[in-house]
Amino acid sequence: MSAEYVPARPPAALRGHVLRYLGYREHSPDPVRRRQPPAAGVALILGAHPIALSGPGVGTASATAFAGGLGDTWVLTEFTGPQAGVQVDLTPAAAFTLLGGRALPGGAVPRLDELDDTALAALPDRLAAAPTWSHRFALVTDLLATRLLDARARRPDPEVLHAWSRFEASGGTVPVGVVAAETGWSRRHLQDRFRTQTGIAPVTARRVLRFGRAAALVGAGTPLAGVAAGCGYTDQAHLTREFRALAGITPGAFRAERAAGFPSVQDLTPPTGQDRAS
Repeated sequence: MSAEYVPARPPAALRGHVLRYLGYREHSPDPVRRRQPPAAGVALILGAHPIALSGPGVGTASATAFAGGLGDTWVLTEFTGPQAGVQVDLTPAAAFTLLGGRALPGGAVPRLDELDDTALAALPDRLAAAPTWSHRFALVTDLLATRLLDARARRPDPEVLHAWSRFEASGGTVPVGVVAAETGWSRRHLQDRFRTQTGIAPVTARRVLRFGRAAALVGAGTPLAGVAAGCGYTDQAHLTREFRALAGITPGAFRAERAAGFPSVQDLTPPTGQDRAS
């Protein structure tokens, strides 16, 4: 298999909204299957070739360009032959704004041409025609900046942003009731508004964020007992149950897959001044 991965930082104005850009070009004569576990962001796959999708939340499907919403289960991707495109990882708030004030339903993986957004649906073809990675990243930036930096754009409620920030900062351990009290909303009202504007309930967000923290530690080789204790799981058995539920495999199997899989956000965030864009 041949592969090229080109990470790039978004411009400074977008860094509160965009987690990363990743250009990729791969070719394999044999099937390549990867597990995509739940993540604390929304991924736009601006691809040039079809890829097969399967999993508990999506059934089986094929898509070239699609969005991966927040959710609490995994998706398997598979391809043979060429793959190329740009992946853009957005914060949930940025995804809400980009899509005109709507959130993808939890676990949804819609094709871009299903989102009723002509400019977004046309972007993958424009990227495929661009001559260099820097040109492709510039096209992505142009569209994102137009949507995300517009003062008139719809954004999540401040209370929802506060709740997400608190859940994220605590690694999913702060109780929903505590955060609801901080916003001045009832727990039920926070739940309704949070689900409307992120696609998932607060308790699901906590679960996914805790899993994300644990997954990073597991992938880094931290002993599993230490991961369980550090991330707020009752014990190692609890950690294993959560990995089976959210990723479909044990922590040990997850670690082995990460070692040989598609580069993660942490692996590919380049140091300042070392972005590749050509």
